[in-house]
Amino acid sequence: MVKSRGFRVVWEESILVYALAKWFLLAVLAGAVVGSVTTFFVNSLEWAISWTAKLPPTFLWYMLPLGIVASTLIIKCFAPDARGHGTEKVIEAIHEHSGKISVKVIPIKLITTVITVAAGGSAGKEGPAAQIGAGLTSSLASLLRFSDLDRKKLVICGISAGFAAVFGTPVAGAIFGLEVLYIGQVFYDVLFPSFISGVVSHLVATSLGMSYGYYPLCDIPAMSGGIFLWMVVAGAFFGFVSFLHIEIMSFFERVFSKVRGGLVVKAILGAVLMLFLAQTVGGEYFGLGTDVIDKALHGEKLPGLAFLWKSLFTAITLSCGGSGGVVTPIFFIGATAGVTFASFFGLNGALFGPIGFVAVLAGCANAPISASIMAVELFGSSVASFAAIACITSFLLVGHRSVYPSQILARSKSPLILISAKPSRVDLARSLPKPEDSLFSPLIKKVAMSMQRTFGIKPPCRFRKPSRKDCPKKEK
Repeated sequence: MVKSRGFRVVWEESILVYALAKWFLLAVLAGAVVGSVTTFFVNSLEWAISWTAKLPPTFLWYMLPLGIVASTLIIKCFAPDARGHGTEKVIEAIHEHSGKISVKVIPIKLITTVITVAAGGSAGKEGPAAQIGAGLTSSLASLLRFSDLDRKKLVICGISAGFAAVFGTPVAGAIFGLEVLYIGQVFYDVLFPSFISGVVSHLVATSLGMSYGYYPLCDIPAMSGGIFLWMVVAGAFFGFVSFLHIEIMSFFERVFSKVRGGLVVKAILGAVLMLFLAQTVGGEYFGLGTDVIDKALHGEKLPGLAFLWKSLFTAITLSCGGSGGVVTPIFFIGATAGVTFASFFGLNGALFGPIGFVAVLAGCANAPISASIMAVELFGSSVASFAAIACITSFLLVGHRSVYPSQILARSKSPLILISAKPSRVDLARSLPKPEDSLFSPLIKKVAMSMQRTFGIKPPCRFRKPSRKDCPKKEK
C-alpha cells in the first residue's frame, strides 16, 4: 500500500517535471521568435510614421483614403483573416478553430497595419503584434504536430509575447493573454509558459534596441477614505467611458456592414468621414496618438471630449477596412478621460490620467488583473492600490460586453444577473435580471409591470405567466 502510494507520487511528480521542462523550452522558443518579429514590426511602423510626418499636412487628404483602400485590397486578396483588430481574430481562432491561424496573416497584418497607421488611420500596434505572435506560434504548433489543446496553449503564449514586446510589460502581458479569452475564468495551467514567453519576448526586444516609455509617479497621496471614494467614482466614470467606446465600435461596425458598393467604397467613405471630423475637432486623433497620451499622463490640459473623438476615429478606421489594434487607442481614450475627470472635479490630472489609462483597458477588455499589474509595471508600485480599485470598478460596471466580441462569457459579474448555463460569446450571450435574490425585488417587480402597462414592454417571464414563445420548456 505504502509502496503503491509512493510510486504514484513519484510518477505524478515526474509527469509534472516533464511538462514543466517541455513548456519552458517551448515558451522560450516562442518568446524569442515573437520578440524578434514584433521588434521588426514596431521599428517598421515607427519608421513609416516618421517618414509620413515629414510630408506637408495637405498630403493627409490623399494618404488616408489611399492607405485604407490599399490596406483593404491587400487583405481581401491575400489574407481575409487579417481584417480588423488582430486580438479579436486570435480569440476567435482559439475558441472556434482550435488556435489554427494561417501563416499568410503574419506578413499581411504587418504590412497593412504599417500602411493604415502611417497614412493616419486611428489604430494601435497591440492587435497586430498579438496576431503576428499567435500566427507564428500556431505555425510552430503545426510544424511540431501538436494536439489542438497544446496548439491553443502555444498560441496563448504568442499573444502574451506580442503584448509584452510591444508595451514592455511582461507580467501584464502574461496575464492579459489568459484573461482576454474568458470573462470570469482563467486557466492557470497556461500561466507558466505564458509568463516565460512574455519575459523572453521582452528581453529579446530590448536586446534588439526596443525602447519603452515608463512614467514613475512621484507625487502620490497616501490612501485615505477620501481618495478611496474618489477612485471608486473615477472607476465608475471609466466604466461608462469603456461602455461608450464598446458601443461606438459596435455601432460603426453595423453601419459599415450595411454600406453597399464594395470594400473600396467603404474605405473611401470612412476616410472622408474622418477627414471631415478632423476639420471640426482637430487632427490630433489620427494615428497612434502617442504625443497626446504622453501629455495626458503628465496631467496637461487637453480638450474635454478628446476621449470621445478618439473613440469615433478608431471605430471608423477599423470598421471601414483599416488594419490595426485597439489597445493603443484605448490607452489614449483612458488617459484623456482621466484628465477630463480630474479637471472637472479639480483633482490631480497627473494621477488620474495614468489611472484612466489602465482602468479603461480593464473595462473594454474585461482584464482588470492585467490592467492593474500594467499600472505597477508602467507607473510604479505606489499606484497599485489606486489602480486596482478603479480597474475593478470599471470592469464590473461595463457589464457583459467587450471590445472583443469573441470573448467567452463563462461567469456572470453579479449573482443578481442570470446568464446562459452554457458559456457563449459575449456578443451572443443573453442575460436577465434575477430580482428574487435582491432586497429591492418588490420595487423591481413593480417597475417591470408598470413598463408593461405604459409602454407595452414585456418584463422577464418570472414576473408574469410564462408563455411558449418567450420561456424555454423544462426538460422532462
